[in-house]
Amino acid sequence: MNIATSGQELLEICKAENISLSEYAIRYEMEAKNCTREDLFAQMHKTLEVMREGATAGREKEVYSLSGLIGGDAYRLQQYHDKGTTLMGQGIVLAMAMAISSSEVNGSMGKIVACPTAGSCGILPAVILTTGKVLNKTDDELVQGLFASSAIGMIIGMNATFAGAEGGCQAECGSASAMAAGAVVELMGGTPEQSLDAAAIIFKNVLGLVCDPVAGLVEIPCAKRNVSGAINALCTADLVMAGVTSKIPFDDSVAAMYKVGCGLPEELRETALGGVAATPTGKALQEKVFGKKNN
Repeated sequence: MNIATSGQELLEICKAENISLSEYAIRYEMEAKNCTREDLFAQMHKTLEVMREGATAGREKEVYSLSGLIGGDAYRLQQYHDKGTTLMGQGIVLAMAMAISSSEVNGSMGKIVACPTAGSCGILPAVILTTGKVLNKTDDELVQGLFASSAIGMIIGMNATFAGAEGGCQAECGSASAMAAGAVVELMGGTPEQSLDAAAIIFKNVLGLVCDPVAGLVEIPCAKRNVSGAINALCTADLVMAGVTSKIPFDDSVAAMYKVGCGLPEELRETALGGVAATPTGKALQEKVFGKKNN
């Protein structure tokens, strides 16, 4: 099969073969791994289940990271959700709780799906699972959504980076959010063009997002950025399905993200030397976890 190296090529292949983003990813994986469609779906169902467990554990009981920097927030959000008096609606708050749950499970050294990274592990599960609940999607349909997200992820990986150390948090949470938004658009019946429009809008919304983990741990501010990334994806999917397009194409947005990321100073790329990590409170939290450095 033809392999896309850009968003434009991906759209051309999908159009020529009259297939969706998910079908492109499925065919790509079948060929690359020399496996059957059934085997591929079985593996992705296992991935979905790990995502579901991570997005659920912190909502059912308080889960704390080994450092103690984060924990219990997914449980608080779930309790808040259950009261039924939320401002933005039950679906949005549920997504918030799921996103933080996965981040807390990650911090506790539990099992998560690093998709595309551990620091952004809460976004895709929260968005996919919330969409499934709100729109009554089956697990098979959610698996299709995950394949659609992987088609977008492949193009990002070829042309930019997922690493916060290279491109800032825009490359981690931004990519996860872009992949999730594109997947939801397909789940809602959108076209491949609309999925890439959603991904492009996400990148435009997060350009310049620095990577500044307190104490070098992907907990503060990462966990709450998973929440914002999930909500960003959901609202952008609605934006696109309403007929709004991206004036800047997906490929241009990815290129801009990578260029901005490479232009960020070292202090703002996962070194814990800048941003909130360098604030007095950030430094105090680092000392609390690792002790005071001897100069």
